[in-house]
Amino acid sequence: MNIFLAMITAFFWGTTYAVTQFSLPDWPPMLLGAIRALPAGLILLAIKPSLPNKADWPILIKLGAINIAIFFSLIFVMALTLPSAISGVGMVSVPVFAMLFHWVVSKKRPNSLQAISGAVIIALAWLLFDPKSISLNPLGLAAMLAAISCIIVGSTMTKALGSRIHWWTVLTWQLIIGGSLLLVVAGIHASYAPEAYVAAVQHIDWRNAMGIAWIVLLNTALGYGLYVWLLQRMSVVDFAFGGIANPIAGIISGMILLGESFTAQQYLLMAGMILASVTPALIQLIRQRLD
Repeated sequence: MNIFLAMITAFFWGTTYAVTQFSLPDWPPMLLGAIRALPAGLILLAIKPSLPNKADWPILIKLGAINIAIFFSLIFVMALTLPSAISGVGMVSVPVFAMLFHWVVSKKRPNSLQAISGAVIIALAWLLFDPKSISLNPLGLAAMLAAISCIIVGSTMTKALGSRIHWWTVLTWQLIIGGSLLLVVAGIHASYAPEAYVAAVQHIDWRNAMGIAWIVLLNTALGYGLYVWLLQRMSVVDFAFGGIANPIAGIISGMILLGESFTAQQYLLMAGMILASVTPALIQLIRQRLD
């Protein structure tokens, strides 16, 4: 049951790209990030009020800047410049970059299964992102690599907190702080380039409203709240396996909302990357069930 709920969470996250392109195609990424983060953080705060200790504010500000402000901005740059399926599938390479990061920084060598899985993902990604077979926006690809870096650095910082700060407090105040930072930056940007902001505010229609509601309520407030709740009840391995729904959601929502289509070979490469990304978690899960 918990793995099914993890899949629901991951599925909501995977729809971010297509929902943004479909309902909010011309909105500035920083404004979208602020709208996604701040209301969701306030909703979670209302559900379970919490207040960090004075000594915890510096680390929470750093986490809010990296995990939310910068990361959400990059996610929306990806959403507005890359196909939904490519964004969703590309993010499954996060474990590979995390593995390399910890190998270089922490001298923690990956096991053979992780190394093989990582090599397969890199090889398939090389074929999928080949400029000869598919034309992709360089800005979107750069945003993807930067977003992956944010996940790795932010996750490392969050893990280092250990039991010092409760997970719910970290999550809630990351969203509030990150959303507030984005709101300030968006305001400054709007003072120099107001056209996109004015157009967004003056021409809000039902499609925009539905997109905002989806991203704030389901994608972020429910998605991240359920994520925290599940982390207390299931292992990281179980949750990682549930994450298979993320790229699948990117592919399906892109097909339904945006009419995206790829060749049979490209779909096979996507499927191979998804399968390779969950194989280590799947094998470990099977071993746990057999022990």
